[in-house]
Amino acid sequence: MSCKGEGIMQTKIIYEDAHILVAHKPAGLATQSSKVGQKDMVSELKNYLAGQHSVLKNGQNNKGIKGAPYLGIIHRLDQPVEGLLVFAKTKEAAGKLTAQLTGGTINKQYYALVCGKPAKDTGEIVDYLRKEANLAKVCDSQDKEAQKAVLQYRVLSHKILEDTGSITLLDVHIDTGRFHQIRAQLANAGWPILGDGKYGNTQSDNISKNLKIRNVALYAYRLELKHPFTGKQIEFIIEPNMILAS
Repeated sequence: MSCKGEGIMQTKIIYEDAHILVAHKPAGLATQSSKVGQKDMVSELKNYLAGQHSVLKNGQNNKGIKGAPYLGIIHRLDQPVEGLLVFAKTKEAAGKLTAQLTGGTINKQYYALVCGKPAKDTGEIVDYLRKEANLAKVCDSQDKEAQKAVLQYRVLSHKILEDTGSITLLDVHIDTGRFHQIRAQLANAGWPILGDGKYGNTQSDNISKNLKIRNVALYAYRLELKHPFTGKQIEFIIEPNMILAS
């Protein structure tokens, strides 16, 4: 899809209609930032929509529309993480999508390239996470401030590295949407994601450096949801630009 200003946008629009917009966020770009002068995905998309908002299909100014275009944030990705996000273009669509997210009917799947290898090829991890400053801490289930976090994984491939250990490519699905959930849970299980300076260990840091992985090797590659107005189940899949174990 081509769009006005696409050449200078880091965000790539995958799908758009009158109600929703699905976009591909690159690693390193914040979903939304409060820092003055820092680029973020939401600002790029609002600028894009403002351009579309002011011009009709016949090229004439659309002076009948007042105010900035609406962009509803449904979910987010951490700044160093790449992948798919859906946004609402109307408040009604935002309400319906948020209800899907809360009800667990928006399916998000991730690739995670981790240090080490799980003992089982498939499994479920259940933890209780509490946000402390800019980190997610795994806590005891009795901690009143901690929230339950549930994650399923499947081993896709595994590679033994010379002298530095091994790496594994996981397919990950989360039943809950906690702060830094996948990063914190996989690290706590003993398989930190490569490129993750917050939750990594010495071994994963060394492997990341050797493989020249500079961003968190976590990729939201699949997004499935029900269209808020047609009711049709729609799916979006993109291939990662990351090192895969083979």
